[in-house]
Amino acid sequence: MTGTTCPMCERWETDTDLRIAELTYSWLILNRDQFFPGYCLLITKKHQTELFHLDTAVRQGLMEEVSRVAQALSLCFRPDKLNYELLGNMVPHIHWHLVPRYRTDPLWPRPIWSEPHQEVQLSAEEYRQRCNLIRQTLAGIAG
Repeated sequence: MTGTTCPMCERWETDTDLRIAELTYSWLILNRDQFFPGYCLLITKKHQTELFHLDTAVRQGLMEEVSRVAQALSLCFRPDKLNYELLGNMVPHIHWHLVPRYRTDPLWPRPIWSEPHQEVQLSAEEYRQRCNLIRQTLAGIAG
């Protein structure tokens, strides 16, 4: 990114305690706010703002990574639905918000940003355990 700093480009280096996996085209990190248990961010390694900016092979590989991560989150957290959000309005860098959702969550069925919520911060050990669970599950999924 030229002339400015992109928070998504820096996330892998700044949030080392939330790292789950480095994949071929992306980095997977746990979101610090765990109000939605298992909420992760999948961030493209290469700074791009739109999917159509990626060449076909990279785009296809990236979508396979999104699917693999979603499957791992589904296995780990058994949500009623997984939300995939790729917006980029606030941070113009391709990144998915992969959010396990439950019919019992207070914002169901609305989007996670539909109203403010109290952030849930975990202990360092809880973050480590959650990252390990997702990492181990992801490792067991062919990709």
